[in-house]
Amino acid sequence: MSIFAKIIAREIPADIVYEDDVCLAFRDIAPRAPTHILVIPKKPIVGLSDLTVEDEAIMGRCVVAASEVARQQGLDNGYRLVVNCGDDGGQEVPHLHFHLLGGRAMSWPPG
Repeated sequence: MSIFAKIIAREIPADIVYEDDVCLAFRDIAPRAPTHILVIPKKPIVGLSDLTVEDEAIMGRCVVAASEVARQQGLDNGYRLVVNCGDDGGQEVPHLHFHLLGGRAMSWPPG
């Protein structure tokens, strides 16, 4: 069971900022920006490469939730939504998640 599954199950505390039937959003414990929130599906999907057609609505809901959280957090000047996939993509937790980053200007390329 991943750390995110434990957060969903409330076995590990988290600073939850949003929740619905499909996804959960909480503050990252090692923020890379003034606002750094993780948006995760409640369904245990390992990564982007594990998505199926049946997951389309889940992914859409997570993106809409990220947009709602960004609005709630006052990220009116913009934000970045990032998904890392696999070891070479920088994914550290084997549970699909979106990084919502904001509160400062972002540079490009990201790294």
